[in-house]
Amino acid sequence: MELYVSMKGTSDVDLEKEEEKNKFQRLKCCVQNYDWGRVGEESLVARLYSLNSGLEIDSAKPYAELWMGTHESGPSFLEGSESSSLKSWVSRDPSVLGEKVVKEWGTDLPFLFKVLSVAKALSIQAHPDKELAKNLHKLNPSIYKDDNHKPEMALAITDFEALCGFVSLQELKHVIHSVPEIVELVGHAYADQVLNASEQDGVEKLKAVLKSIFSQLMLASEDAVHETVIRMTSRLVKENKVRELTDKEQLVLELDKQYPVDVGVISAFFLNYVKLRPGEALCLGANEPHAYIRGECIECMATSDNVVRAGLTPKLRDVPTLCSMLTYRQGLPEILQGAPLNPYVKRYSPPFDEFEVDSCILSEATSTVFPAVPGPSLFLVTSGEGIMEMDPAIKNRVSEGVVTFVPANAEISVTSYCRTAAIQGRCE
Repeated sequence: MELYVSMKGTSDVDLEKEEEKNKFQRLKCCVQNYDWGRVGEESLVARLYSLNSGLEIDSAKPYAELWMGTHESGPSFLEGSESSSLKSWVSRDPSVLGEKVVKEWGTDLPFLFKVLSVAKALSIQAHPDKELAKNLHKLNPSIYKDDNHKPEMALAITDFEALCGFVSLQELKHVIHSVPEIVELVGHAYADQVLNASEQDGVEKLKAVLKSIFSQLMLASEDAVHETVIRMTSRLVKENKVRELTDKEQLVLELDKQYPVDVGVISAFFLNYVKLRPGEALCLGANEPHAYIRGECIECMATSDNVVRAGLTPKLRDVPTLCSMLTYRQGLPEILQGAPLNPYVKRYSPPFDEFEVDSCILSEATSTVFPAVPGPSLFLVTSGEGIMEMDPAIKNRVSEGVVTFVPANAEISVTSYCRTAAIQGRCE
């Protein structure tokens, strides 16, 4: 049995058992059919959504994201009462969130829990910090639908690939030397700034140099970008006949097939190419550039859907905003391995306040306990079946696709019938 849990919160609440029975809630969740999703039965999102909703899988449709939470763009509803959303139910009885969560974030779940099935690259994007999110939402609420920031963590279920953060100065210099088309596009003056830069110049100067050349690239004219990508990809195809291309060069050719002559194809050279193994996680703070490439993952984030895009997408692009908002930090991102809590459970604790994630894999006929935490949790079963219980009087038979809301201060035990995987997301 495989189980994932997302969580957060604080402060004990003395709940009567009859009240608790009503607060152990199974949820019906929302699916997003973005065109980059895996199609039909190939998608884990499709299989989980079908089991969660009772609906058949459309073999011709992409299934990209399963949303679990209260965000208005994809709200969850109480099972058996599909007219009652999780958000409205929590608002009526915020004690289920715990005292600290209510004090810090109000009467709403502070995190959004997702499963992603990625068949082709997502956009080159970043998520705004709180101040920028408020400004963007105020100026354009139809595009930026909320005023919250969106720090997030991606936990690989399968092998998972992403572009994330800017490459080191040393690697960027190698890019300038080895990809002449970039120099032709941005001009020798911007390229020379990179080649003449040194670690001794200081962090802020290096950020300014990187911002200058990256902005020049991303804001180049559409015609110039088209010509540059065609020349670059043509050269790489020819060179592939006489030498083995690097992983990044092979990725660039793949991205061009997915998003022909797009500026995101070139910008991939500026970003770290990260490959996660199952069980490894990647943290993405505000204002950090990234793009998921392929694979399936659990994703947890602050409750927001704010995305600033600049490439590899048919959706609206806001290139000036993206170029101005980025941190321009360089170097490889930290990869979280998860801290073992017992033989079955690993905890992933990102440097964000809103959530943590537990991953649990139980072999047949085994049990584990999730201690009471002072905030709410969402439990997702990704395979297998078993029993979840608060106490002997409050049991919930669970299987693949079941999503359960658990209130603050509730200890949960899980017993598997067969090998089971589950995820807990929580606020603590």
